Amino acid sequence: MIRRARVLAAAAVLAPVAALAAATLPAASPAPGPSAEAAPALTAARGPLILGHRGAPGYRPEHTEGSYELAVRMGADFIEPDLVPTKDGQLVVRHENEIGGTTDVASHPEFANRKTTKTVDGTKITGWFTEDFTLAELKTLRAAERLPDIRQHNTLYNGRYQVLTLQEVIDLAKRFTREYHRKIGIVPETKHPTYFRSIGLPLENTLIATLKRNHFDQGGRTVVQSFEPSSLRILHRALPHVTVLQCISNTGSPYDTTATGSGPTFADMTKPAGLKTVREYADWIGPEKTLVIPPKADGSLGTPGPLVADAHRAGLKVVPYTFRNENQFLPTDLRNGTKPGDYGNVFKEYEAYFKAGIDGMFSDNSDTAYRARQDFLGERS
Repeated sequence: MIRRARVLAAAAVLAPVAALAAATLPAASPAPGPSAEAAPALTAARGPLILGHRGAPGYRPEHTEGSYELAVRMGADFIEPDLVPTKDGQLVVRHENEIGGTTDVASHPEFANRKTTKTVDGTKITGWFTEDFTLAELKTLRAAERLPDIRQHNTLYNGRYQVLTLQEVIDLAKRFTREYHRKIGIVPETKHPTYFRSIGLPLENTLIATLKRNHFDQGGRTVVQSFEPSSLRILHRALPHVTVLQCISNTGSPYDTTATGSGPTFADMTKPAGLKTVREYADWIGPEKTLVIPPKADGSLGTPGPLVADAHRAGLKVVPYTFRNENQFLPTDLRNGTKPGDYGNVFKEYEAYFKAGIDGMFSDNSDTAYRARQDFLGERS
């Protein structure tokens, strides 16, 4: 069923930060919406969308108020919360339900007996898990940098931010919209939905109710995403005016395929027939970026494959993940020296992907994404 959605402008002058001191943000201008099932009202005035991947974790610990606000100040059009549940059924924002590496839980003696080993999506993990804590208990913790060896400067902010709820991220998006004079959207991801459904903590109903209560199920304020098609089909049916994004890894299968023994692999999804099936319930795909431009044998930047063109023919927009500044995450020929945390030539990577025709990108560094988009569009001298 084809749905039409009104596309509004979403760019105005932002308060600058040091990284954008010389940049001028684009003025708002209306643009016609694509004939997709649900096209977001929030679009860049020109060029690909910038999705602040967990906020701006290149500069602040991920999924924190500071990370989200910095992403918006640096030019992000959307902010992304990963969703996991608490013991009392609340949705909180963490990259994973295991929080030993992203909070100070290990330093809380009152929670020492909560450390345990679980099997999540077929993998044994030892640590502390959000589903074993009430929201009130999680609120006593503080966020910490997930990649301290790569992003040592981020550790300066350890302990400064609480664990956020989905509602609090929506409230932030509302506040940023007022303060920065442009609409800011959210891109919530259901994490491990099959696993959480199996332990009686399904994610979808709470997500749907929260979006509807805040009127974020309309007006293009939300893109919902997951790696598991079964979760997305639930959201697609319940949220007819919300854009749906199918995340696609470069290996393996969605866990719902693994769990049931039936369903597509991620490789299946990238083929023309698989993309047509994805289009039955989704409007966008979010492939791992090497599926768009496969690397050469030596790990250097390759040439674009057929995925963008095939997806566009199927009526899907393409928003790859994840763009990061550090050498560790760049093609070998774009690295600067040998230290994994040093910055490489990320602008050349962005340029290659823009030329490949992507419609947006998930970035840990919204400022470099924004500047690269300006360069590509000829908005800077």
